Amino acid sequence: MKVLGIESSCDETGVAVYDTAIGGAAGLRAHAVYSQIALHAEYGGVVPELASRDHVRKLLPLIRQTLAEAGMTTADIDGVAYTAGPGLVGALLVGAGVARALAWALEVPAIGVHHMEGHLLAPLIEDDAPQPPFVALLVSGGHTQLVAVEAIGRYRLLGETLDDAAGEAFDKTAKLMGLPYPGGPQLAALAEQGVPGRFRFSRPMTDRPGLDFSFSGLKTQVLLAWRDCDQSEQTRADIARGFEDAVVDTLAIKCERALDEAGCDTLIVAGGVGANKRLRAKLAAMCEARGGRACFPRPALCTDNGAMIAFAGALRLAAGQHDDAAIRAVPRWEMASLSAI
Repeated sequence: MKVLGIESSCDETGVAVYDTAIGGAAGLRAHAVYSQIALHAEYGGVVPELASRDHVRKLLPLIRQTLAEAGMTTADIDGVAYTAGPGLVGALLVGAGVARALAWALEVPAIGVHHMEGHLLAPLIEDDAPQPPFVALLVSGGHTQLVAVEAIGRYRLLGETLDDAAGEAFDKTAKLMGLPYPGGPQLAALAEQGVPGRFRFSRPMTDRPGLDFSFSGLKTQVLLAWRDCDQSEQTRADIARGFEDAVVDTLAIKCERALDEAGCDTLIVAGGVGANKRLRAKLAAMCEARGGRACFPRPALCTDNGAMIAFAGALRLAAGQHDDAAIRAVPRWEMASLSAI
């Protein structure tokens, strides 16, 4: 099947075409993402109504562009997949409406994809992808979760954040130190210039059993360190390095515990924070020491994108699953409620 994927859950408009007949990384025929960062920067965060309107403006041109890059027309599409949730309801409805209308006009099946399942399956787009069972770390601006994956569609939540997600903590920490929006990637880049060990922050909730996370206290520690220091550029870089090391170590400790609990040695990592170089190196080394491996999507597929939606939708459509003609958006949606393939 040649499946068109549409992602519009928040502030990126993503479109892709995945071809199951080719499979692997080459099966991704084309993909494109339009980011709304510049639109929301002056507000310091995503404005839902503005996000929805921008999806309306950008989605159809992006579909035309992606199909042209794939050397296809709408007549070549065998199915349509779109993000049905979770996310901003207005933004979701834009993608859902376009996807359902396109599927109806072309008389092809369509399916709503769970946004986090899309992230979870993104590493499987790459060549030499692992097969379940494995443990997934979903780590982004909105989610930090550890999930035991017994099969595609059979997910068991092992642990999650009790407050800020890891990516949210990166963004908020960057903001309190005066870095421009969105601060997470800029804080990570600044950390490259920092002296390791000059500032050491706690590794939250690693001194007790369990697989849940908490990053709000770490954010407060950084706030106090920043308030009481000389606030020079080097000190800012040193604090950024100390913060990043604390988050990376915390995630690695919890991931190893999750692998022990699940009884496996394969870890997949997805979500925007999964592009962090230090996190990738730490988790890869940890899994290698266990005799296993850590698998990541290419950095371009870590943030929200249409490729992960096209791929996840293609797996379900190829298995005979599809939705009726109703346009659905599910702002809150538990991944454990999904059906197995």
